[in-house]
This record gives sequence, structure tokens and C-alpha cells, in this order.
Amino acid sequence: MFNTLTERLSSTFKNLRGKGRLTQADIDATAREIRRALLDADVAVPAVREFIAHVKERALGEEVSEALNPGQQVVKIVQNELEEILGGETRNIQLAKNPPTVIMLVGLQGAGKTTLAGKLSKHLKQQGHTPLLVAADLQRPNAVKQLEVNGERAGVPVFAPHPGVSSEHEDPTGDPVEVARAGLEEAKTRQHDIVIIDTAGRLGVDQELMQQASDIRAATNPDEVLFVIDAMIGQDAVATAQAFNEGVGFTGVVLSKMDGDARGGAALSVKYITGKPIMFASTGEGLDDFEVFHPDRMASRILDMGDVLSLIEQAERTIDKSQAEKMAQKFVDQEDFTLEDFLDQMQQLKKMGSMKKMLMMMPGAQGMRQQLEQFDDSQVNRIEAIIRSMTPYERNVPKIINGSRRARIAAGSGVHVSEVNTLLERFREAQKMMKRMAAGGGIPGMPGMPGGGAGGRRTHRKGKGKAKNRKQQRFGNPARAEAEARKEQERQAKKATQEIGSAFGAGADPKDFDPSQLNLPKGFEKYLK
Repeated sequence: MFNTLTERLSSTFKNLRGKGRLTQADIDATAREIRRALLDADVAVPAVREFIAHVKERALGEEVSEALNPGQQVVKIVQNELEEILGGETRNIQLAKNPPTVIMLVGLQGAGKTTLAGKLSKHLKQQGHTPLLVAADLQRPNAVKQLEVNGERAGVPVFAPHPGVSSEHEDPTGDPVEVARAGLEEAKTRQHDIVIIDTAGRLGVDQELMQQASDIRAATNPDEVLFVIDAMIGQDAVATAQAFNEGVGFTGVVLSKMDGDARGGAALSVKYITGKPIMFASTGEGLDDFEVFHPDRMASRILDMGDVLSLIEQAERTIDKSQAEKMAQKFVDQEDFTLEDFLDQMQQLKKMGSMKKMLMMMPGAQGMRQQLEQFDDSQVNRIEAIIRSMTPYERNVPKIINGSRRARIAAGSGVHVSEVNTLLERFREAQKMMKRMAAGGGIPGMPGMPGGGAGGRRTHRKGKGKAKNRKQQRFGNPARAEAEARKEQERQAKKATQEIGSAFGAGADPKDFDPSQLNLPKGFEKYLK
């Protein structure tokens, strides 16, 4: 979502690199470019003004003028101000002292409240809670059915005493306020510690919508009221947020559809306008496409510094620890990395979600955005199909895969033989890299990257060349230097043999052995004959 903003900011900061001192003109030009980038991203004008004012004030202060690298210091200031405008610190759900904790979802129709209800319930269930979903949206066609489906997928029960409407021509039946109140009583009876109430929305803000939401809030006294907002609607998000904050009141914001290609101004405006923190972000259609909103991490993403911490947390939630330990032990024992291992690792990565999303969270991803945009997650499925078309023996001993076997594997997986050849070739390169790393040789350079390719081998040859040159300088004649080196090796080998012989008897003459010199106990000599 922030791709355009990230690109503009990265381009602006490039002009600051390498400067030992920043002038007033440099800072003014940088602030002007940042202002344009934020306005183009649909950030609210008041938020932009305050943001730029803070950046310029700090950039002209001592922390930049006395810095060893002023350019990097300005980037750090921008990052800190982005964190502040995004909320400053992570805000978690405040649980009630006496369960159940009541969470009410409000927002316009189409913002993604029902989908978010399923995601939030699964997230809370994974944390050890026992949530209950309450279907209080009786107005939107099939809203109740959608919540029941999401609840089933998340493994969370749904309280739905009324089926709702199935088309726009039907009149709603049942009272949403009574459904919400009854759902709270049901949670107390069944001892659920969290209740999530999905309420109705409208295509626009109106009095009826606000009144219904206010009545549900009065009837259930929720601990958290989360305002779900479509992050793609731009400046309209600000007006909508203000209307809901004044009409109903909410305690936190959830940004939905963060995987879209909009300019993302809502995320940078809603906290400044409403004063309420952004708590969660919804990034896709799947129930796992949901994350806690961390202002510091989001600021790092916007500045193309990546979000490695979120990747690590995601890996900890999804990757099988026993499988990871098994793979680590195999790596330590320097066992061969097989296609079976490769398939297992690929399946672990698939559990983490879209490969494209994970790669975009890596530092410097903006520089590879064009390649990442062209990346197709379905390629992972094709690779998996190729490996699954192999026999178990072929996966463990890929050297035996000849031409006829490759043709059979290609036919079985529905791909061309060239794709099988490409996979096997890349796997051999990965296998060599794993062997080198296991042997303590470090990570070999990637082809095409600085210091890549056979960097380790070049260093090794360079070291040998220096030693050889030193010998030539000592003896003058290269032939003599080689001869002296051979003699030195022979002397070392002979010395080692003598030392071993003296310690263990190897190389000594048995005829020269005198047991009386050992001062052995009387009668022990017979055991030495």
C-alpha cells in the first residue's frame, strides 16, 4: 500500500547521502519533498503540516548539526516522527477484570467488519482465549451466514438467533440490540471470556446507523469499540472516522484492505485526526492475513527498512519447531541437503503466507519492487508438484535423475522438461552452499552481487599467492623456494613420526626394549613377552 510513498521518500533521502554537513537549503529542500510525498499519499493536510514542522525543528537542531552522518540522522528523525503520527506505541486489547471482555465492531458497510470478526476471533483463540461471535448485523444480505462461515473456519462458535436477510428486498427481522444483549448473556452462561459483536453498517454515515450503534453500545457496555476502516478510501476515511468518533465513540482503529494499491493516507491521518490508536491491520482475505499494528515497524516499512521482527514472529507461530530442530541437527552433522528436505522447508514457508508479502518485508525490498511485483506465488506450487512427481529415492539421491526420469517427472507434474532441469540445477547450487556453510566456510556470495560468486576461492588463491611470493623473496629462485618447501614438509612429517613413536612405541626397535628399565612389579615381566 505504501509503495509510492516509500519510493518518493527513498528518492528524497538519496540526495542526503555522503554529505558531511547539511545546510538550511538542504533541509528545506528535503522537507519540501517529504511534504509533497505525504500530500500525494492522501495524508490529511493538518497532519502533514505538523509532521513537517516537527521534522524541520529537529533537523535544524544540534542532533543533526553535530552528527557524524547528518543524512542518516535526518532519516532517523523522519522515522521517529512517522512512528509518532502512527500512534507512538503498540496498543493491545484491554481485557476486562471480570470476564467476558466485550469487543464491538463498528464501521461502514463494505469496510470488512464481518471478515475482521473471524480474523480477530482466531487471533484471540491462538492466544488461549475462548471467544464467542455475535451476529448483530441483521440488515446486510447474508451477513449472518458469512459470520457463521468465518466462525467455522476459525473454530469459534457463533451466536445467531436470527438468520438475517438474504436479499436487499427483504425487511430485517429481529432487534440487533436484543441480539447483542442476548449474546452477552450466552457468553456468561457458556463461560466465554471474550465476546465479539458484529454490527451493521451503511453505505454512508446516517442517523439510523449511528443510533443503532449507540444503542448496542449502551446495552452491552463494551470494553473495546473498534472502528473498522477501509484503508483504500483516502481522505474520506478522515471524515468517516470523525463522524463515528463523535456519534458512537470508539477506543481503537482497525485498518482493513492493507494489501490494496491505494496511497495509504488513511493510516497516516486517522490517529492524528481522532487521537485513537491503530490497533490491528487486515492484509488479505485469509483468516491468517491479520496482524497487530506496530507503529515502529510500519514506519520502518514505509522507509524501506523492512520489518524483520514481524517475519520472526510469523515464523515462530507457523513453523514446526521439531522439524526445524531436526533440520538444524542435520545441518550440524553435515548431512546432504536433499529434495525431501527442500520440500519440507518449502511447505513450512507456505504456512507463513504469501512469499511476495514476506519478501516485501525485507530491508531494501523497494529496490527490487519490480521483480517482486512480477513474482508469482503459484511458482511455489509448480516446484512442489515437480518434487512430488519424483520417487522417494529420487528426492534423496537426485544424481540418478537422468533424461528419461526427467521426462517422466515433467509429464507427471504437468510442466516442461526445462523447468525440471532448472529446478535440479538450482538445487545443486543450494546443496553446495549448504555444504560450505556446514563446513564453516560462511555464506558464499550470490551470483551478480558484490563479492559474490567464487569469492571464497579467490581469497584462498590470493592467500596462497602471498605466501608463495614471500618464499620467492627469501630464496630468490622460485624452484629453490619449492624445493625448500618440500624439505620442510618432509622434516615436519619425520618429526611427527618420531614423536608418535616415542609416545606409543611405533618406530622403535623391539630388540632394544629392556623391561627392567620400567621398574615394574615383580613377576610382571611375563606379560610383556
